[in-house]
Amino acid sequence: MAVVGFRRVQSWVGSALVALLLLLTGIAAGIAPGIATADAADSGRLLPYLAKLHPADLVPGADRFGQPTPNTPTVPVYKGAALVGHAYLTSDFVNTTGYSGRPIDVVVGLTADGTVTGARLMDHHEPIVLIGIPPARINGFIDGYVGKNVLTLATQSAASPPVDIVSGATVTVMVIGDSIIRSGKKVMQTLGKAGPDTAPAIVRSVDLSKTAVEDWTTLIGDGSVRRLTLTVGEVNAAFEKTGRAEAIARAEAGSPDETFIDLYAALVSIPSIGRSLLGDAEYETLTRRLKPGQQAVWVAGQGRYSFKGSGYVRGGIFDRVEMIQHEGSIRFRDKMHKRLGSVAAAGAPDFPEIGLFVLPEGTEFNPAEPWRLQLLVQRAIAALDKVFVTFDLGYQPPDKYLKTEQPAPTAASPDPSASHSPAIRAAGAEAAEEAAEVPLWQRIWQNRQADIAVLTSAILLLTGIFFFQDQLTKRPKLYERVRTAYLVFTLVWLGWYATAQLSVVNVLTFANALRTDFRWDYFMMDPLVFILWFSVAASLLFWGRGAFCGWLCPFGALQELASKAAKRIGIRQITVPFALHQRLWPIKYIVFLLLFGVSLQSLGTAEKAAEIEPFKTAIILHFVRDWWFVAFAVALLAAGLVIERFFCRYLCPLGAALAIPGRLRMFDWLRRYKECGSPCQRCGNECPVQAIHPDGSINPNECIQCLHCQMLYHHDHKCPVMIQKRQKREKWQAAEAKLAAEKEAAARSAPARSTAATADPATGRLTIRPHGS
Repeated sequence: MAVVGFRRVQSWVGSALVALLLLLTGIAAGIAPGIATADAADSGRLLPYLAKLHPADLVPGADRFGQPTPNTPTVPVYKGAALVGHAYLTSDFVNTTGYSGRPIDVVVGLTADGTVTGARLMDHHEPIVLIGIPPARINGFIDGYVGKNVLTLATQSAASPPVDIVSGATVTVMVIGDSIIRSGKKVMQTLGKAGPDTAPAIVRSVDLSKTAVEDWTTLIGDGSVRRLTLTVGEVNAAFEKTGRAEAIARAEAGSPDETFIDLYAALVSIPSIGRSLLGDAEYETLTRRLKPGQQAVWVAGQGRYSFKGSGYVRGGIFDRVEMIQHEGSIRFRDKMHKRLGSVAAAGAPDFPEIGLFVLPEGTEFNPAEPWRLQLLVQRAIAALDKVFVTFDLGYQPPDKYLKTEQPAPTAASPDPSASHSPAIRAAGAEAAEEAAEVPLWQRIWQNRQADIAVLTSAILLLTGIFFFQDQLTKRPKLYERVRTAYLVFTLVWLGWYATAQLSVVNVLTFANALRTDFRWDYFMMDPLVFILWFSVAASLLFWGRGAFCGWLCPFGALQELASKAAKRIGIRQITVPFALHQRLWPIKYIVFLLLFGVSLQSLGTAEKAAEIEPFKTAIILHFVRDWWFVAFAVALLAAGLVIERFFCRYLCPLGAALAIPGRLRMFDWLRRYKECGSPCQRCGNECPVQAIHPDGSINPNECIQCLHCQMLYHHDHKCPVMIQKRQKREKWQAAEAKLAAEKEAAARSAPARSTAATADPATGRLTIRPHGS
């Protein structure tokens, strides 16, 4: 009776939590319009930000800000009396909403030709940056846009920014980079600097008719092959300029005049250069491989530093060289690469490393325009930290291999907007441009198609596991191997590699977006996280929170794998008395409600308080963080070594957030016997999170759907019901075998009787009868 009463109270508490959350959301939604209106009305944020900056922070050498430009949220920047640029806030021109659902404010300095001269991150609410990623790394990413032209960047369709992203904060930095480019283009249009009628007067292209074969000396002399030579002294000097003491202390050994690398590059899709370097046979093979418009690059090197490195062996990417044209970058991958043994040109030296790289089909690259090969030299200063310096090998195709064409004039067609005012035409052009522009989230999805395919396959596999759980759990060894392998995949690939760890911050952000300015594209910036949330929402109707907590949570997988290792080496486990256990697991619901309540007042404060989740430390940042965060995460893992999934049981606010809507699940797929709980307690004793009550019933709010109890349900050497069935079956089989043996023995012990043959005198028929009958 006490158990029944407790379960009734538990059901009432769960229903009350659902009602409370709906009530709080409704109240907050009622006051949200006023908040949104206040934010929308605040259009003068640029000036307060400029008050915190010096003009030289945005435009080097500037000494004062001018008066705000009328009808345009920009401020001129002066050096003395000379206008040297304009300052603006990205949020004033484009949507800069990040993963938090709040704007990311960046103040940018721009010259008259569209070159970024400076940028500063002024305000944001991104969880990973609030606590986790050092601000210096985000600022370093933003500084990577300094010196780049926004008009040039806007013409490129790369799916990733032209600056290396910050690991762990991919969505945030991609939003920042995209907003700098798009807002800069709009600023230039506003200032009248980016007219659409600036088409080139002439077109330069490669002359495919020139196929003469040249020797090595000629190729070097006319610039067909370009060279970059670095000495040990030059490389050490470059690291000294970084100011990083750790890198300076690890200087390259050897004479300063010793060659560090001697690097050569050429565009071998130019016929004459390709035939000279590759030889006729190899060049013909290359031309058959190249699609129309596709290009190929030849790279060779010698010296103590390899331009190939070993990264492409592990990850398929050549991480020491990068091809750049007009600020657009092309990374070389192993599938683009072919190893060559020698150079065909007469008089060419022998190179230990020669590579032929075919650029991917569809790559935006003009073989008639200049480009550069950027060499990345890295120096390890710690186990997980490196310092990098770059060197450029510039390449300009020789004029003798190019031809100049004058584009044919096109007949002018009547412009239907000619009768419109300039303001109407400008508005129409801007609307058409925005309609043609591919949203950032779509570009991110296109760039992560492989990761999306892997995650989708994993979710489909998990769905199959649940739908055919009986077939799996009837085979204990197979079940154990499948579960362990899936947990390893979740931890290593989904967690540490893809950093797709869901968090209670996602729940708080979603609830905040519902109360303010909800837009799906906010939550589609990270495709893996979005797919995970979509699958979790669907699984709540079938299996409750267990599908995620038991199989798709990287930190949960880390806890369970650590617990398995602890048991294997003999660490003694602590069994929490059930009476104490059922008073401890509500703590996580209290934590979630507190976080949710705080988020209604201040989402930023709630995101900081959500550090009670060690996910960011253990999964996103790989334990590379301030020591107190690492100590907290390690302490939780240590507790999990003696109390399996300690954090999941008692502290996880995300588990609590999922358990509340999980009460709406429509199916109960976990099978039980009437003997479960009375008298048998085996499932309850072996449940990794003690989700099985002493009466044998399973608490769906706490169950992680690990299927261990279902494996016991079918195990005829562990489950008493199955043991009795097996014993009866074995007893019946033994009786059947004994009876068959007795019959066989009786048949063998019977005496053999002789026979006699007689013939019928009348008919001649032969009859065989036992003797004596």
